[in-house]
Amino acid sequence: MNISKKWLSQYMDIEDLTIEEIADRITAAGSEVEGIFRMSEGSHLVIGEVLSCEAHPDSDHLHICQVNVGSTVEQIVCGAPNVASGQKVIVARVGARLPGGEIKASVIRSQPSNGMICSLVELGVDPHSLSEESKNGIEVLDEDAPVGCEDPLGYLGLDDAVMDVGLTPNRNDCMAAWAMAKEAGAVLNRKVTLPSCDGAADTGVKGRLKVASTTDKCPLFLGKVINSVTIKESPRWMRELLHAAGMKSINNVVDISNIVMLETGQPLHFYDIDALPAQEITVKDHMTEVYTALDGVDYQLEKDDLVITSEGKPIGIAGIMGGNDSKIEDTTRGIIIEAAVFHHVSIRNTARRLNLGTDASIRYQKGIEPLATFKAMDRAVQLLIEYADAKDMEETVQYGTNNYEPVSFTIDLTNINTLLGTDFEEGEVMDVLQRLDLQPVKKGEAIQVVIPSYRTDLMMEADIAEEIIRIIGYDRLPSTMPTMPATVGALDPRQQLRRKLRTTLTALGYHEAETYTLVSERLIHDGVMPLDDAISLASPMSEDRRFVRSSILPSLLESAAYNQARSIKDLALFEISNVYGKSAVEERLAVVMNGDIQKNRWQKLALTADFYTVKGLVESLFAHLGYDKKRILFKENTLDTVHFHPYQSAVVYLGKDVLGIIGKIHPQMAKEYSITKETVMAELRLDVVLKNKAAKVKFKPLSKYPAITRDLAFVVEENVQVQQIADSIERHGKLDKEHIITDVEVFDVYTGEHVEKGKKSIALSITFQSAQRTLKDDEINEVHQVILSALEKDVHAVLRG
Repeated sequence: MNISKKWLSQYMDIEDLTIEEIADRITAAGSEVEGIFRMSEGSHLVIGEVLSCEAHPDSDHLHICQVNVGSTVEQIVCGAPNVASGQKVIVARVGARLPGGEIKASVIRSQPSNGMICSLVELGVDPHSLSEESKNGIEVLDEDAPVGCEDPLGYLGLDDAVMDVGLTPNRNDCMAAWAMAKEAGAVLNRKVTLPSCDGAADTGVKGRLKVASTTDKCPLFLGKVINSVTIKESPRWMRELLHAAGMKSINNVVDISNIVMLETGQPLHFYDIDALPAQEITVKDHMTEVYTALDGVDYQLEKDDLVITSEGKPIGIAGIMGGNDSKIEDTTRGIIIEAAVFHHVSIRNTARRLNLGTDASIRYQKGIEPLATFKAMDRAVQLLIEYADAKDMEETVQYGTNNYEPVSFTIDLTNINTLLGTDFEEGEVMDVLQRLDLQPVKKGEAIQVVIPSYRTDLMMEADIAEEIIRIIGYDRLPSTMPTMPATVGALDPRQQLRRKLRTTLTALGYHEAETYTLVSERLIHDGVMPLDDAISLASPMSEDRRFVRSSILPSLLESAAYNQARSIKDLALFEISNVYGKSAVEERLAVVMNGDIQKNRWQKLALTADFYTVKGLVESLFAHLGYDKKRILFKENTLDTVHFHPYQSAVVYLGKDVLGIIGKIHPQMAKEYSITKETVMAELRLDVVLKNKAAKVKFKPLSKYPAITRDLAFVVEENVQVQQIADSIERHGKLDKEHIITDVEVFDVYTGEHVEKGKKSIALSITFQSAQRTLKDDEINEVHQVILSALEKDVHAVLRG
């Protein structure tokens, strides 16, 4: 935001302050002044009159000029092509200091020269704001310029300095000069008086102008017809302020639209009344055609662009630039005023696509105060009446509303002081609130404040506390030690679980992977135990990164395929990550294995990953976590037979809760992911683990007494699970209340010849060992017989002869 000292001086008395002092105080209050630049520079200047101008006898371009500077006539040698007798000019006398250096008396090709006739460029004026004539020659002043005036920069209105104020995202209101003046007045503690124009647009007779919108991206539109205006030069003060803001003066009507936008922050657009004979304006989108804008460039409109139309034809790109066919010309006799609110995201997208960063589009993108539309209309009408002879006006017509409701709430001084760590008195705080236009009123122990419409960033007591301290000054904050309660540094249960899993898995030789959380639609469909309602990004980087994943395994399988394609023969990966749904977030562990988990080429030994590998991994992991095999249950997989092999997979339970699924990848899924090696995988829900309480992991010494092993073979029904037999044996393996069975190992399952159809033979080894003494044969026989009887009863097992 650029604002000059002269502009601020219109609203408050700051004659006693330099521009540097103003900038320092505004910066200290939180709005950093990033730079100060003067519109012109030069000392020892005077307005002179060229009495005579003759060609230099020894040059083809220099002129010898006799210049009246008031008290004396000086001879000056000048090389400007446009210098001529009778001109009023700016003269830098001997001793003057300009941006290019000091002016000294000299002799130029045998002719004395006592000074310099100046161009505005030589006086430090920004060339971008000058005409070609001004840039290429000396500045020729009006005929009424007072000869001998020692303040030519003031005469031209160039004796001003501009502050470039860098605004924080929450202070978009300060893009309006009126709001910036209010801010500066509060910071400098000066009374601010803004132009009074309320209700200026309420005048006018009923007309035929109609305004409308067919899109919800334009909630408010004001239009007003002024049938008679006079196009002429703008007043000097207006030209000076526009120049300070970096804008060129065009004519009084166009300049009024720009000055009102700079004052209120609300962009306006004026249409030549003869260009809109129907006097009907409608805001639309979904128009796709080529349109010539005010800059003479053709732009391709897309369906998401907001367009101002009349009789179905575009007359402007909403919030960005008007059309070339309805602009204000010297022949304009009347105008139609547009003041509207447009959706900031739509304006930003269109401006970015068309590469049109206009002053209007920037303000729409930043956000406009709710009442700015009405303020701008009133101010525009007021200025048009005063400086463009506006008359024969019609009433203001309106489409929609801004739904503005004033914000009001109470604050507590004790809370403010507690929050800031200060001891401000009530009177001091009330003074700050009044300077900020918050209309403070005492309500018992509380203070009620009413937030001005332009301060949309103030919503609660903490915001008011921030305003108070920045206006009073951050140097008033007392030096205090921060409150730092002593706490014991420790990992929470979730962090402990992650660390234990990582430590155990890496110790077992697994590699941790980190894959993208954002995935394609295909990986969403392939999710294992997916959370409901996958989240889709509104603006993804690509289609491969459109969704937030609801399962980890598809990503790990892509990693497995990537490694396989690069000749990685043996793979063991795991990943711990969150998965997401619209209403839930869950942390999971996923594992993928293929190839050999152990091998010895010398001895020609290899152990290939299969279903039992991943089952053993899960048992080992949870044994480390404090969940013994009685709490971890493996049941037939009926939950997911699309991604897992239906006969080589299992659903894992922790107690009654589904912990996850393990097993071999389904052949069809392996084909889709280009995985040719036998691959096993698992996905486990860690939130289920955290919900259950683990037992303490206990250690016991190895028994020093000998172990005895006995082999048994049973014939059972084919649907009997081996785990049922093992559980029955372990339940009945007690002797004098001591559990003496230390291991049950299945080494053969047989069906076929010599075994009745519908049945199977299971052979297993039972290891007996006591921690207290050496077991005797008759003791083992006793337990052995109990086991046989239990098996016959539990699973109808028959001892095979």
